[in-house]
Amino acid sequence: MSERKKVYFAGSIRGGRADAALYRDMIDHINKTAYVLTEHVGKKEVFELEKDMTDRDIYEQDTAWIRECDLVIAECTRPSLGVGYELAYAEHQKKPCHVLYRANEVRLSAMLAGDPYYEIHPYSDHEEVFSILDKILS
Repeated sequence: MSERKKVYFAGSIRGGRADAALYRDMIDHINKTAYVLTEHVGKKEVFELEKDMTDRDIYEQDTAWIRECDLVIAECTRPSLGVGYELAYAEHQKKPCHVLYRANEVRLSAMLAGDPYYEIHPYSDHEEVFSILDKILS
């Protein structure tokens, strides 16, 4: 039996939490076949969970998780400086990166869309996003 892949899931936290429920659903789906290192991204109480952490603590924790992970899955419908940084850091670490976004709601940043390193996955609804996740993890 093969070891489950470690996934760094990235989604907007300080950039806005409008998609937090979607992040939770995506994380739950990923956890069926892989292990998500960043489950807190999908929790509505994420700010409470991080309240005793300094910005430096968060940086050190997140960059360590990126170095540890097998791949990065980033939901990028909500623009986030942090997610952009995480993707650039993951690219520097040569981690496979998958960028998902709702094309009917936002035009993806040219810095992501134009970088051939990233696997870009536009989607329109929950059903489609879960299908994409299954393909990424297979």
